[in-house]
Amino acid sequence: MEDGRKPLLPEPFGPLQGVRILSTGVIIAQPYAAHLAAEMGAEVVQIERPNGIGDEYRYLGIHLKGPQGLEVGTSWVQERRNAFYITLDMSKPQGRDLFLRLIPHFDIWMESSRPGTFDRWGLSDEVVLKANPKLVITHVSGFGQTGHPDYLGRPSYDIIGQAYGGLMYLTGFPDPEPPVRATPWTGDYITALFCLWASLAGYIYAQRTGQGQVIDVAQFECIHRTLAGTMVEWFEAGVVRERSGNKATAFQPYDTFMAQDGWVVVGAFNEAMYERLCRVIGLDPNDEKWRRARTNVFSPEGEEFDAILRAWIIERTKKEVTEVLNAAGVACCPVMNSRDMAEDPHYQARQVHIEWEDVHVGKVRGAGPVPRFSLTPGKIWRGSVPIGYDNELVYGQLLGLSKEELDALRNQGVI
Repeated sequence: MEDGRKPLLPEPFGPLQGVRILSTGVIIAQPYAAHLAAEMGAEVVQIERPNGIGDEYRYLGIHLKGPQGLEVGTSWVQERRNAFYITLDMSKPQGRDLFLRLIPHFDIWMESSRPGTFDRWGLSDEVVLKANPKLVITHVSGFGQTGHPDYLGRPSYDIIGQAYGGLMYLTGFPDPEPPVRATPWTGDYITALFCLWASLAGYIYAQRTGQGQVIDVAQFECIHRTLAGTMVEWFEAGVVRERSGNKATAFQPYDTFMAQDGWVVVGAFNEAMYERLCRVIGLDPNDEKWRRARTNVFSPEGEEFDAILRAWIIERTKKEVTEVLNAAGVACCPVMNSRDMAEDPHYQARQVHIEWEDVHVGKVRGAGPVPRFSLTPGKIWRGSVPIGYDNELVYGQLLGLSKEELDALRNQGVI
């Protein structure tokens, strides 16, 4: 590393090489942010509590079982790669002291406990920044570190963030159908992306000025920030945006359509594309009736156009619809499931799915790192690992602790 630190990684790679991140959160949003960085070359050390269970996200979803009898959930295998895993109970005085000894070795600390948790352990932001003034601290929580006292510290998961942040109200079909959660964990993943870009922005500032800072990432705010013009519509026009299903309300077609063998989506976003579509399905795009139908979605002519298009699509297979419309310059694709994506030639040509070695279960296949860098690509050098797998490496290399010292800390329940 450029600052003289001895690297933990076997060899440097990726655009984030030299960045070291300490991650102490659980479940999805904050750890996902850290592990995305790990796929791009950052050295990520993930702390779990030394209770033999660790992060409960390890066990969610379908379980895979390895040759050594180790079991782990599929989401953990996909999302917890490339990181170093240690255990530490920071609520114990010795754990607090070890944490503060680790902090000078890191550039970014991400965490996702309830607000006030680390303060109670004697690890306030002021104390931590005193140990490393250049550190970027990123707090991830459901409702933020400040605000109305009735909300601070409320538990929040993906579905809570989606509901409170306004996304769920817009997702799904109109009343009386219920609002729908965007899956699998869209609110958490949105939060993770905000967490990561903010942490790296703070890191850039710290590298330039030598000054660290504290970042407050509230899940509901991250989700709320993705609602396009929804709030401007309310504040400036008094309009509450409602659910409309997959159909766009200002123009068409922009919806899902049933073909002979499954669903496709068609998105003729602009007038030129709409005209090309009209010609494909046998309509005159210069006819004033069909010109009005494009932007008057729920008018008689708009609904007639929709019916004609649906009748044209249902007579054909997904493949036929997709090939014909794309050949005509109309945006269209099938709605893909996991089997479709695994067998799709474009996914295969771009090598979206790769194989890697997971310590729990051996060789596995799933999604590789994205996006793609021309000079410093990301990679998977190691899959997920058991609880405390890297205690000896991290504590030994960073803090110089001996095997005997680690055994004593382990016996005391500190690690």
